[in-house]
Amino acid sequence: MKLLHLSLRYVRPYRGWVVAVLVLQLISTMAALYLPSLNARIIDQGVAVGDTDFIWATGWRMIAVCLIQVTAAIGAIYFGARTAMAVGRDMRREVYRTIDALGTLDVSRFGTATLITRNTNDVQQVQMVVLLTLNFMVSTPIMCIGGIIMALREDPGLSWLLWVSVPLLLVVVSVLVVRLLPLFREMQDRIDAINGVLREQITGIRVIRAFVREPLEAERYTDANLAITRVSVRVGNLFVLMFPLIMMVLHLATAAVLWFGGHRVDDGQIQVGALTAFLQYLLQILVAVMMGVFMVMAVPRAVVSAERIEEVLDTVPSMRAPAEGDAATPTSGEVEFRDVTFGYPGAELPVLSGVSFVAERGRTTAIVGSTGSGKTTLLGLVPRLFEPQSGTVSIGGVPVAELGRHQLAGIVGLVPQKPYLFSGTVTSNLRFGRPDATEEEMWEALRVAQAEDFVRAKPDGLEEKIAQGGTNVSGGQRQRLCIARALAARPLVYLFDDSFSALDVTTDARLRAALADATGDATVIIVAQRISTIRSADRIIVLDGGTVAGSGTHEELLETSETYREIVESQLSVEGVA
Repeated sequence: MKLLHLSLRYVRPYRGWVVAVLVLQLISTMAALYLPSLNARIIDQGVAVGDTDFIWATGWRMIAVCLIQVTAAIGAIYFGARTAMAVGRDMRREVYRTIDALGTLDVSRFGTATLITRNTNDVQQVQMVVLLTLNFMVSTPIMCIGGIIMALREDPGLSWLLWVSVPLLLVVVSVLVVRLLPLFREMQDRIDAINGVLREQITGIRVIRAFVREPLEAERYTDANLAITRVSVRVGNLFVLMFPLIMMVLHLATAAVLWFGGHRVDDGQIQVGALTAFLQYLLQILVAVMMGVFMVMAVPRAVVSAERIEEVLDTVPSMRAPAEGDAATPTSGEVEFRDVTFGYPGAELPVLSGVSFVAERGRTTAIVGSTGSGKTTLLGLVPRLFEPQSGTVSIGGVPVAELGRHQLAGIVGLVPQKPYLFSGTVTSNLRFGRPDATEEEMWEALRVAQAEDFVRAKPDGLEEKIAQGGTNVSGGQRQRLCIARALAARPLVYLFDDSFSALDVTTDARLRAALADATGDATVIIVAQRISTIRSADRIIVLDGGTVAGSGTHEELLETSETYREIVESQLSVEGVA
């Protein structure tokens, strides 16, 4: 069972606390089992014969036993809670690290919404079962076994009531649990669905409002909400049946003890105190079983959650780390594509096919092509966001497949097509790629990225707050800050994935002129749609249908590449650009 395997795996480091829970639960349960016996002695040997001294002596003993029971119970709950919280923390950490190590395609296969749910809600379900196990399932078997032994000591003649009521209660619970398991599985899927809808709507709120799609999106959310509500109601209906059935068994057992026990008292086969103790033991046994029911109620949902967590933890990243350690870090940023082919899983045709070119150190290489020609995908192969199906991508003569993630992060600076800033400050975002960047270096990166003026205009300058995603700055400012972030890291290779689209022509020209001096000996690869952005590049690669359709300077391609000429003519006349 995956739930058991997963729980034991994370509980193992806290064996000491678990042993403390077992010992304290044993002490607390044994004390609880001893109390009805003392109560019976007070009734039969004290009250019945009027022995006040015996009543006081036994009463003080019961108080002492109660104090021991309460102290042990508090200690058991304390260590049990610490163990469960530690297990949840460790599990969340490993799930996060596993997700962090997955490739882009692996994350896409799962989906963002379900990964968030698995690292939060699913872990919480398993954590709750660990807590209930340590608090209830340890004491429940002790209470049941000990209660049966003590009850038989009081009156073996009523033992048949135990063999009827306890199995009856177990049958009721088992039938309901079998019905609950598939419902809990469906519930987790519904949670994934509603999280996905909500996340999509919050992320795309501007588009929704721009197209006045609020009513339709509200209907989508309502449908997802109703789906999870229906499942929850079906689960609730079973719970509604569970507790009345359990209480019915408890009350029937109590009535049976009083009925048959009363006849045995009349016949002189049992004393009143012993009958009272037997009834208390029977109730303790049934209450212990009921406590186990709370645990059982959480188990089906935790089983589903454990399977979902294991599915993430067992996922082998599509991009494996180098088998024998990282290769030597390249000292040159020259990027070479050698007969590279790449296709997305399930696609009929590859996005890139037989791509070969060299982006030289100290020079700017531009990549252009129509929409869907594979420009962004090609750029993603350099920092190893994707793994080519064939061919090699190398930096400084070293294949990127032999470089570790930390090495690539220090070598390659990527400015993505969709600029993204993290919540924090301008400083924390600029130091994302190089934590030791000085204030002077950050201002220099901002100057090159044409972002210095608007940052200095902020009241707090470099310490100005940035909202999640950079939503409190404009699109152009967000794009320039992302460019500054890459510049502050000082990599060997700069990758600009259509990173100038939100800039006006004047700012674009100033930025490109400043970049030429700032990048120095680094390799610069630019993906752009605007010809004015890349016309001065040392080399332009033209992609068409995932293959290299032309290579050369702007002037050369105007003469030799029909595809490039069509792109230019779609923006300006050839005479106006040449």
